[in-house]
Amino acid sequence: MGIRQASADDLASVGISVLRGALATNILWIGSLKFKQYEVENDEPLVVPSPLFSRLRKKLGAQKLNRLIGVTEITLGSLIAAKPLAPRASAIGSFGAIGMFLTTLSFLATTPEARQQGQGRLSLSQLGQFLLKDTVLLGAALLTAAESLGAARPAGNP
Repeated sequence: MGIRQASADDLASVGISVLRGALATNILWIGSLKFKQYEVENDEPLVVPSPLFSRLRKKLGAQKLNRLIGVTEITLGSLIAAKPLAPRASAIGSFGAIGMFLTTLSFLATTPEARQQGQGRLSLSQLGQFLLKDTVLLGAALLTAAESLGAARPAGNP
């Protein structure tokens, strides 16, 4: 293995570690905010028009729904961060995050406020731009899932 390959491998290793830490931190931090009233109010434009979440909101109420989302996010972030101790659990957390980000990206289609009024279908509002960043987080969750599965594989088992 040459110097170039070792450097590329080292950089990839550092990159995945930074990515995992950032993904876990983002999910944990956002999950902890779900217990604040202002976050319940901020989520209303997303939850109310969503076919899935509007039903849950009616059943649980806005505050309990946000708390459920917060507990879920804190759990997923903790699992993702647990990779050095529990790579399989970390993979489960990453797969859960993949589902979560696919769900939040669906809000681009169900939330009228995600588009800038009168500017065409592809003109995102500030809320839409906020949601679009979840494509990057989705990619991070896919990479951390793959890396965790690789670490969970028994030695000598490709």
